[in-house]
Amino acid sequence: MAQADSKRGERPDPDALLALVHSETRGKLKVFLGAAPGVGKTYAMLSGAKQAAREGIDIVVGIVETHGRAETAALIQGIEMLPQRNVDYRGRIIQEFDIDAALKRRPKLIIVDELAHTNAPESRHPKRYQDIEELIAAGIDVWTAVNIQHLESLSDVVSTITGISVRETVPDTVVDKADEVVVVDITPAELLQRLRDGKVYLPENARRAADNFFKPGNLTALRELALRRTADRVDDQMVVYLRQNAIEGPWPAAERILVCVGTDLLSETVVRAASRLASGLNASWIAVHLSRFDFEETSHRALKRIDEAMRLAERLGAELARLSGRHLPDEILRFARRENVTQIVIGRSAADWFARLRGRSLPEEIVRRASGIAVHIVTSDQPAKRRTFSFLRPRLSALAGAIPFLSVAAAVGVGMVASHFLVLPNLSMIFLTAVLFCAVTYGAGSAILAAVLSFFAYNFFFIEPIYTFTIAEPHELFALLIFLLVAVLTGGLAGRVREQSDAAARRVVATQSLYDFSRKLSAIAKLDDVLWVVVSHVAKSVNGGALALLGQKEELELGAAFPPEDTLGPSEWAAARWSATRGELAGWRTATLPNAQFQFRPLRTSRGILGVIGVKPGNARDNLSAEDDRALSALIDQAAVAIERTQLVDATAKAETAIESERLRGALLSSLSHDLRTPLSAIMGAVTSLRQLGDKMSVDSRRDLLATIEEETARLSRFVSNLLDMTRLEAG
Repeated sequence: MAQADSKRGERPDPDALLALVHSETRGKLKVFLGAAPGVGKTYAMLSGAKQAAREGIDIVVGIVETHGRAETAALIQGIEMLPQRNVDYRGRIIQEFDIDAALKRRPKLIIVDELAHTNAPESRHPKRYQDIEELIAAGIDVWTAVNIQHLESLSDVVSTITGISVRETVPDTVVDKADEVVVVDITPAELLQRLRDGKVYLPENARRAADNFFKPGNLTALRELALRRTADRVDDQMVVYLRQNAIEGPWPAAERILVCVGTDLLSETVVRAASRLASGLNASWIAVHLSRFDFEETSHRALKRIDEAMRLAERLGAELARLSGRHLPDEILRFARRENVTQIVIGRSAADWFARLRGRSLPEEIVRRASGIAVHIVTSDQPAKRRTFSFLRPRLSALAGAIPFLSVAAAVGVGMVASHFLVLPNLSMIFLTAVLFCAVTYGAGSAILAAVLSFFAYNFFFIEPIYTFTIAEPHELFALLIFLLVAVLTGGLAGRVREQSDAAARRVVATQSLYDFSRKLSAIAKLDDVLWVVVSHVAKSVNGGALALLGQKEELELGAAFPPEDTLGPSEWAAARWSATRGELAGWRTATLPNAQFQFRPLRTSRGILGVIGVKPGNARDNLSAEDDRALSALIDQAAVAIERTQLVDATAKAETAIESERLRGALLSSLSHDLRTPLSAIMGAVTSLRQLGDKMSVDSRRDLLATIEEETARLSRFVSNLLDMTRLEAG
């Protein structure tokens, strides 16, 4: 009995069942995966399509690349083919897959070749895999094909193997989420023979391919990658089956991986390595960028590298986190232990002289202290781009570069006057004052330059022999070097304090801006006023334009715009409707209609999507930084809550008005019921008297009763007429 109860208590994993139900409402994706071009992916896919058509399945060909192969083109015959979309690209007409035609046709199954293809400009999505995702979301089954080198996490590995850079890539999650993956595999010898026979490329291209990509060693390595990737997928499917059916198995503690994202050129390589490790271990992973409290990266190039690496990690399926701390190893390990991380992946470039002088690099320090956590170090031959002394890297504008010269010149003048009554060591304080002035006013870079200039000026004008750079006494050389060291350190530290205060001031401004925005929204009751505050504040935050569109899915209406003259073209309206329907970002710098001038973000609330906010940054050439993106998301989330509140207030007011109207209606009918009963009672009494006693009454009495009946009937008619008039007035 106890055993039966135990068996009854074993239930399938709810998350696995929920994922199964969700997958049944979507279309199915089948991917034909090959190690290299020419292995027969498209041929196998079209052969299966022929069989499906013979079985009566509603199947169409969306787009297929035959690459001039006659046997592949022959398989398309007899299968319905959708018309393709002609696009004018750089003066020539190219044909692209028409997703709108596919959605309108809505077949059971559609063939869309070349999963990694990049769509022409002005297309709805930049990449074909995004077209396929939309078809699947619409409930249409899709078959597609791709080579292993196009997987995002393997692109750098393939580049190392073949020496050829892979430009078109697909996020691993697209293939990982496929319902079925078919490996089309032939041996390298067979593929090379097909290449020589002209069955892969045209003869003029085949020779060049054989000398570069199609080498036996390359093909063997790519084949191994494809087979290993598929083997990992089969293992994942087995785990999912066990979870869905509550079958006991070996359930080891879950692996969790942390990848550290830096500012150097190695960051994307490290992210890809972590993605491969996570895929191989079937583990979740987190990409973390840690910034120091005492240093804020301001280099545009470095910030761009960080954003690109973090976006890559997100595409590959990582969770994202950004931390702030003073001591990097402590913060990384503290976060890793809090998140139950079992493995850390970190990059290490070729160490420079300062790293060797300092002793331990960041990866070495983490390895030394990460007890119980495995650490993987990804290396590179590229020299490190570290912050040796971060404050020694000047970032000088023209004025900040001129101020040190002027300050030191002023210090020399003051020193000349003071030298008549001050001893030589005290004169150095004048130059230190100039250094500190530069640090406080223009930062560390200006201070370091002032310190170096002060070193030479102090030596040239005040140390014997004067007006030369020669130093006669060793103790004076020692004092001068000490002066330089003190000037550099104090100037750098003072400049760092200034930079910290500037960074703190920026954070205060951002926090104050968010607070002011919340306070304004909380004090506004009308929807139009809320929308105006929202678009004006969002436009100010991105130094550009903003607008608010309210409504459900396709039925959007412009609520407010800043500047007011902003208008939307067809692509902007299409992106806005897409965002409102899907609840995802669309438009500028997104995967959907990226050529639109606005980026649209949904207004999500507990009641659903209320509309979208359109954002047009002032500098359309650059992506929003991660910090700006988070601030903008916070603003829009608050805006959604405020809009929902005003809509609820309006709905509550309307409900209260309706309740009051019903109450008045009831009171009116209650008061009228008495007025209605009175004439009816009089009429009934007169009629009863006439019927029962009419022959015994005098003529005058009968006449009085008839007059009563006539008067009360007229009175009753007036009441009924008034009621009808009131009803018509309420109905409008």
